[in-house]
Amino acid sequence: MFAARRSPGLAALSGPETRPPFFRTVRWWWYVSGEHYPVLWIGQAAVVTLPAEIDVTNAGTVQDELLAALNQGAILVVADMNTTDFCDSSGVSALVRVFRQAIASGSVLRLVVSTPSVQRVLSITGVDRVMEVFPGVAASLAGPFGRPDQVQPDSAIATADADGGA
Repeated sequence: MFAARRSPGLAALSGPETRPPFFRTVRWWWYVSGEHYPVLWIGQAAVVTLPAEIDVTNAGTVQDELLAALNQGAILVVADMNTTDFCDSSGVSALVRVFRQAIASGSVLRLVVSTPSVQRVLSITGVDRVMEVFPGVAASLAGPFGRPDQVQPDSAIATADADGGA
């Protein structure tokens, strides 16, 4: 009965072992609750998981999703780029625009980047000197939230550790 309702094109795709390699089972997860990318809320912090590639085709959507988290009252927005392997200039521009909006609204945007290719793009463009870049989501959530001038610089943390915790 179920097979009769399937379209003829799907008849060949009877199980996971016969799906073509480009078929992505996680595709449906990206559109839960009308959002394009998964957002995890932890209090007033929003962790937005970004796609594997950020280029001219989706940079606007990335910017819109990060701004949507800001507009919903997030004090801290974490752009989780752990799975992002490619980010071109349009993606970097989108991140900078969101960063500027976060500063204007009194919020903080932090990036989580673990791939060398994206780290290199951020380094070449100088974005890593303007925005906070962390190796993992847990590290990005560990610092104090709030205005960027309230975030403790790395030198202050090193000084606090150098005096033996006193």
